[in-house]
Amino acid sequence: MQLRYLMTIVVHAAPPRSLGRFPLGERKLTTFSGGSFAGADGTDLSGTLAEGGVDWQTVRQDGSIELRAHYLLTTDRDESIEVLSEGLRIMSPAVAARFAAGDPLDPDEYYFRTHIRLTTDASRLAHLNDRIAVSTGERLDGAVHIHVHEVL
Repeated sequence: MQLRYLMTIVVHAAPPRSLGRFPLGERKLTTFSGGSFAGADGTDLSGTLAEGGVDWQTVRQDGSIELRAHYLLTTDRDESIEVLSEGLRIMSPAVAARFAAGDPLDPDEYYFRTHIRLTTDASRLAHLNDRIAVSTGERLDGAVHIHVHEVL
């Protein structure tokens, strides 16, 4: 299996809102207020993340967080790309406390991985419909940065 860098998505989001305790853990909802994305140098893949995307989170008993995000990217050419992303964020309690306080963290201090499906009706981007992508995530400068790689 080979990976090829596709893009970095920068997500601006409201603080998570607790929805209460469910059988599998506490549920939280995070809404996206916007953001941007940019592909590798030399590619024509860039634009904005539309307001209104969401991330449904389940905080498990061990503190790990299951992520289920659904949002929209709009290219600079006004093309829509739907994003469905599921994954995990796992941190030690000490790192989680620093994360919650907004402290800068080295991405090697925690595990933040997702698998992503991209869909679009833009003919020039149709190849995205036939790929699975994986990502690593990190928080920088108050935003979440998702580094997306397509699985070849």
